[in-house]
Amino acid sequence: MNRLSLFGFLFPLFLLFVIGGLAGCEAKLKTFELDLGGTVFTVEIADTSESRTQGLMNRKSLPENAGMLFVFERDDHYSFWMKNTVIPLSLAFISRSGEIKEIHDLTPGSLRPVQSEYAVRFALEVNRGVFEKHGIKPGHVIGIPGELLR
Repeated sequence: MNRLSLFGFLFPLFLLFVIGGLAGCEAKLKTFELDLGGTVFTVEIADTSESRTQGLMNRKSLPENAGMLFVFERDDHYSFWMKNTVIPLSLAFISRSGEIKEIHDLTPGSLRPVQSEYAVRFALEVNRGVFEKHGIKPGHVIGIPGELLR
């Protein structure tokens, strides 16, 4: 086999290896620990347009003491839906100061948008019932790390 035909054979295999490896890689999101009613939760940070759009879609489960915090650039009225999301979730809309303004239970797979009534900076998704279980209600203040306040 000459050099040119060897390259012609190996290069496509190399591309398949690289592309296949990248396709299987999911970008890891930053995490931080958040106290919810005396229980520490590991919360993934969705702070880019891409990570906020992806959210918890296509995941089969969420660990018991885990969640995802959506971080927005400015206070506004945001809406969420459950397209391609099979995990029953509860959603808290949170002000810049960390105050939970409202809580909603979301229906897996629902395309109905759930919009914040208040202008908020954050939204926190956890397994359905977590807020109730820990006595968390609107008015509760969550400690938001300063580096998340833009």
